[in-house]
Amino acid sequence: MTEVLGQARAGGFGPDHPIGVAVLGMGNVGTEVVRILRDHADDLRERAGAPVVLRGVSVRRVGVDRGIPEELLTTDAEALVARDDVDLVVEVMGGIDPARKLILAALNAGKSVITANKALLADYTGELAAAAERSRADLYFEAAVAGAIPVVRPLIQSLSGDRVNRIIGIVNGTTNFILSAMDETGADYDLTLKEATRLGYAEADPTADVEGYDAAAKAAILASLAFHTRVTAADVYREGISRITGEDLETADAVGCTVKLLAICERISGDPSPDKGGKERVSVRVYPALIPRKHPLSAVDGAFNAVVVEAENAGRLMFYGQGAGGAPTASAVMGDLVMAARNKFYGGRAPGESVYAELPIAPIGDTPTRYHVNLKVADRTGVLQAVAGEFAEHGVSISTVRQEGHDEGARLVVVTHHAEESALADTVAALAELESVTSVTSVLRLEGTEE
Repeated sequence: MTEVLGQARAGGFGPDHPIGVAVLGMGNVGTEVVRILRDHADDLRERAGAPVVLRGVSVRRVGVDRGIPEELLTTDAEALVARDDVDLVVEVMGGIDPARKLILAALNAGKSVITANKALLADYTGELAAAAERSRADLYFEAAVAGAIPVVRPLIQSLSGDRVNRIIGIVNGTTNFILSAMDETGADYDLTLKEATRLGYAEADPTADVEGYDAAAKAAILASLAFHTRVTAADVYREGISRITGEDLETADAVGCTVKLLAICERISGDPSPDKGGKERVSVRVYPALIPRKHPLSAVDGAFNAVVVEAENAGRLMFYGQGAGGAPTASAVMGDLVMAARNKFYGGRAPGESVYAELPIAPIGDTPTRYHVNLKVADRTGVLQAVAGEFAEHGVSISTVRQEGHDEGARLVVVTHHAEESALADTVAALAELESVTSVTSVLRLEGTEE
């Protein structure tokens, strides 16, 4: 056994050789990572095979009491990364620059990197992965998607022999808290956003969350992993929740649904046109959608996240838990850190980037889904026939229609069968031109049905 371990450790570190760690950033996540490194040093040594030692932490200002010896703190992140006694770099500072420059410096020097930076990864995974490959270093990023929920490693390793067909998930806690509160209390969006800000679930500037940018970055990462195709944030169709109203939640409830901001990554059939050759494509999108109350994602409330992965052989797998916060995200960071430290000890490597499939990205107009269309119409004979005629004219099949009378007219709620986005858009434009239609109040997609 000793001989086998010795062979496995060829080129790695000895059991008494410390594995030095640099932490970039000491916000909520960085503070928890530093605490775990210091409080659980003995356990980490046993799990990694060698001592895991904190060499330093880069911060914006030194002189603030952070609960650790001041000699561990530095404002010079570049010098910290370059130190000879640093073997692993944990980046939890966020943003694109200088994080990108620091990570590349570490990888180019053969130092493994653990990052929680979804915005950076969504646009620069290829560049970072290439640097890691050149120097035979590791790049880990479990914490970049859904906090403590382990979904990145299952896609890379556990499902590497399977074919993933679809991922659908709630990957932003702020928007899920807001929509859950609107559903529960009946309050409007603006009031619920103020409450989310007061409770600390929303940032002072919530744009990245409520307009879907955060979820889009995570969707790009998930799609890249699932479909072995490089997907960037720019490839993701994105809509936020700022236009969702209490009336939308009410009409959703009337058809047995709720509204969630969903990240959806799926394979769709190839374009049959001669120039496209019928090649299978990838659709990646983020938007608010109705989802049936019986679907497991409908029960994900508050700031929690959940991701459902549908694979050809494994079937449907659901990952659920806390998607943000210092301690939960630090848990994912530390899992990656232990894996990277083990690789240093044994001389192994993490799986690299896999983009062999190179599937084309389907535009949103080619993406089929179901729709929930809310119309205000004149309350008179022939209106329903005219509305149904426009759906038929544009090739959009109606599943159900519900009519409700109002003093100022009537409301029609139309639920369609699957249709392409472009066909639905043409239908809505035509409906708006009908003399009998007062307004198209809202158009929401319907996901999570068996149809």
